[in-house]
Amino acid sequence: MKSTNRLLIIAAMAVTCLITANIVAVKIIGFGPVVLPAAVIIFPLNYILGDIITEVYGYRWARRIIWLGFACNLIFVFFSWISGLLPSAPFWEGQEAYNTILGYTPRLLLASFAGYLVGEFSNSLIMARLKVSTKGRWLWLRTISSTVIGEGLDTTLFIVIAFIATPAFTPMLILYHWSAKVLIEVLATPIVYRAVAYLKHKDGVDTYDHKTNFNPFAL
Repeated sequence: MKSTNRLLIIAAMAVTCLITANIVAVKIIGFGPVVLPAAVIIFPLNYILGDIITEVYGYRWARRIIWLGFACNLIFVFFSWISGLLPSAPFWEGQEAYNTILGYTPRLLLASFAGYLVGEFSNSLIMARLKVSTKGRWLWLRTISSTVIGEGLDTTLFIVIAFIATPAFTPMLILYHWSAKVLIEVLATPIVYRAVAYLKHKDGVDTYDHKTNFNPFAL
C-alpha cells in the first residue's frame, strides 16, 4: 500500500506527540497523593495514533512510523544537547533553565528510548495479531488490550531505568502512570472508532497482517 496524505498527517501527529511529551515531562503535576509527569496528558495520544495506524494500514506502516519517531526524537535530543553546549550570550540568563528543561541525562535518555521502542512495538504487534484472530471484530478490545500491555511495558521500563535506587522510585509511581494512560485510551475509544471508519472509507484500505514479518528490525 502506498502512503496517503492522511497517513502522512497521522504520522506527523504521532511524532509531534512523542517529542512534545519528552519536553513537558519535566513538569510534575499532582492530584493529592497521585503524582504524574505532565506528559501523561499527551503521550497516550501517541499510542492512540499507533492503534489507528496499525488497524487501518497494518503493522508494516506502524513499524516505519515507530522508527521515524525514534529517529526524529534522537535528532531533537542531539541538537538540544549541542545547543546547550554552545557559549551563551553575555546578556542571556536562561542557561540554567535551559539545562533543567532540555538537559537530558544519559539515564533518562536510555529509559525514554527503551520504553518507547518496547512499548510501541508491543502495542502494534498485539493490535495486528488480535485483528487477525478476531477477524476484525471487537476493535475496543484490541485497542484497550494492546494499550494495557504496551503502556505497561513502556511505563515500567521507563520508571525502573530512570528512577530505580533513587528516592523518587516507588512501585506506586508505575501504577499511577499506567492507570492514567490506560484510562485515556478507554475514554478515547469512541474517537478511535470514528477515525478508523473514516480512514478505511476514504483510503479504501483495511489491512490484515496475515503473512507479516513482525520482526521490529525487518526492512
